[in-house]
Amino acid sequence: MSIPTTFTYAKQTVNRLGYGAMRITGTGVWGYPQDRQECLAVLRRAVELGVDFIDTADSYGPNVSEELIAQALHPYGNVKIATKAGFLRPGPDVWVPCGRPDYLRQQCEMSLRRLGQDSLDLFQLHRIDPTVPSDEQFGLLKALLDEGKVQAVGLSEVSVNEIKDAQRVVAISTVQNQYNVTNRQSEEVLNYCQEQGIGFIPWFPIAAGDLARSGGPLHTLASAQGVTVAQLSLAWLLRRSPVMMPIPGTSKVAHLEENLGAAHVTLDDATFDAIGAIGA
Repeated sequence: MSIPTTFTYAKQTVNRLGYGAMRITGTGVWGYPQDRQECLAVLRRAVELGVDFIDTADSYGPNVSEELIAQALHPYGNVKIATKAGFLRPGPDVWVPCGRPDYLRQQCEMSLRRLGQDSLDLFQLHRIDPTVPSDEQFGLLKALLDEGKVQAVGLSEVSVNEIKDAQRVVAISTVQNQYNVTNRQSEEVLNYCQEQGIGFIPWFPIAAGDLARSGGPLHTLASAQGVTVAQLSLAWLLRRSPVMMPIPGTSKVAHLEENLGAAHVTLDDATFDAIGAIGA
């Protein structure tokens, strides 16, 4: 079967296998990475290998990931930078939702400054803050879109009903939920996104746990294909849905090159079905 290699959202066409830039920070997604030069090399190598969709967030570092992306890649050419706002970061591994409209607007402005852009390619609400009326949060996203501060709007870790609520206020271009071969909790959300033509960005896209361990069923299938478990996981995602946009992340060039090799892996029907059955 022919698997599309690109996806178009809000008139922006990108390669479906992107890069997630959370790991180019310090321990606890806090501060600068141990090897800053290697992380800059990762970003540049990703683009060399055809990545034109990079996902980040103001909370990664905080600010660090966006700063390094700008240092490595600005001006971006045809590379689209997707960022997110909606978390306060008072310390390592601490994430506090904050969806106040004034805060989200401030963070949009700061991301524009750090990334060196006049308009953000994709601005995603990192979490819906349960302490703030959701329509106020969605309304701010619409205002930023109408003002041209952002080119497209996305959501993260949401249900189908929450997507529908948001769509009543603002056009939703992408949804970013956890999803991989061994975690299918967002299956209903993925199916809705496919129905609506919304890009689905699976975070933590590479299978982990007992099923992916050495000698486990996914490892056995990967070995039979002559690929790694990571490549098998990503190739399965790319075939699973035409709206799927995996963003595997790493801070090492060698690991990046391994992950992006998934774009050249073709799964036969039997292997695709076997992987699906294992994860289910």
